[in-house]
Amino acid sequence: MQILDNSTTPNLWWYSLKQLEEDNSRKQLRYSKNPCLVQVKSIYPICPLHPTSYHISIFLSSNIIMTPTKVVDVHTHMYPPSYISLLQSRSTVPRIHSSPSGDRLIILSTDDDSSLSPSARGRPIGPEYSSLSHKLSFMDTHHIDISVISLANPWLDFLPAGEAAAAARRINDDMNEQCTIYPGRLFAFGTLPLSGSVEDVVDEIRRLKDLKYMRGVIMGTSGLGQGLDDIKLEPVWAALQEQKQMVFIHPHYGLPNEVYGPRAGEYGHVLSLALGFPMETTIAVTRMLVSGVWDRHTQLNVLLAHSGGTLPFLAGRIESCMLHDGRLKQDGKLQGRRTVWDVLKTNVYLDAVVYGEAGLKAAIEVSGADRLMFG
Repeated sequence: MQILDNSTTPNLWWYSLKQLEEDNSRKQLRYSKNPCLVQVKSIYPICPLHPTSYHISIFLSSNIIMTPTKVVDVHTHMYPPSYISLLQSRSTVPRIHSSPSGDRLIILSTDDDSSLSPSARGRPIGPEYSSLSHKLSFMDTHHIDISVISLANPWLDFLPAGEAAAAARRINDDMNEQCTIYPGRLFAFGTLPLSGSVEDVVDEIRRLKDLKYMRGVIMGTSGLGQGLDDIKLEPVWAALQEQKQMVFIHPHYGLPNEVYGPRAGEYGHVLSLALGFPMETTIAVTRMLVSGVWDRHTQLNVLLAHSGGTLPFLAGRIESCMLHDGRLKQDGKLQGRRTVWDVLKTNVYLDAVVYGEAGLKAAIEVSGADRLMFG
């Protein structure tokens, strides 16, 4: 792509591009052989995890804006063979329970009840969770060019401290090796040994930099066990910033069952998934904001699952409460701090797993269209 002439209008340039044709089967734009001039409205990486994929909005003579782009799915989970083996070897949650009706993954203690029918215990775990051919077939069916795969919750949080580092190395090597089978189609988020020592976690962050297909790390909201505002995480945040690793923050633990009331059991997983997961993420990130994580680590970038939970809707309230809190003023924590809005527009990316247009609009409003990612 060659710049021919800068326009005097801010943020508008002329580019020499190849003639654009519409591929009706995918409703995307493809290039043909004949060059032409088009005026560009905006250009930015569509996915920071795949910097050669760009979102380009262009003005054509008909004033229709058309956008050629690669579709990069940043929120898609897989279980590599080493993790499947680990879960199959366990007799306590999380584990894979085998039954005549098929294998089922049990990750919640409330589901690990022998009095429940097999179909009510956990969820089925078939090849769609572990087979690369199934993954690529799904991608092709839904016109996804690239997937950044990640281990699903609860990751390695449950392992004894002495086993975590070796398990993380084994699983991360496994994920990276799987990506080599379909080069250019698959990348991955690494998994950290967060139940181990801080030194083990930092060592794995640095090691991931040498794995070709790794594009960051995924972690839950418990951190080392005390939440993401834990001061013991400082070396971890520093290492992630130093290595320029994206942090994909994903919920797992939800809220205490008591908040759902005595009839919660009648509602299946609706309350825990629809409300517990988003609120868990919102609380975890708010604790990071209040404790000043991004004031100390200004280049730390995070991707928040499920469009940040309720963060887009509550950001203004969180900012106001922080600004007027007497304890924070008394402790001098408001001096020189970055606002919630600044962090959201500078350090935070959001996926699009929100299931509604209103939620997507809120996500775009708080972080910007260039920071809302497919997934």
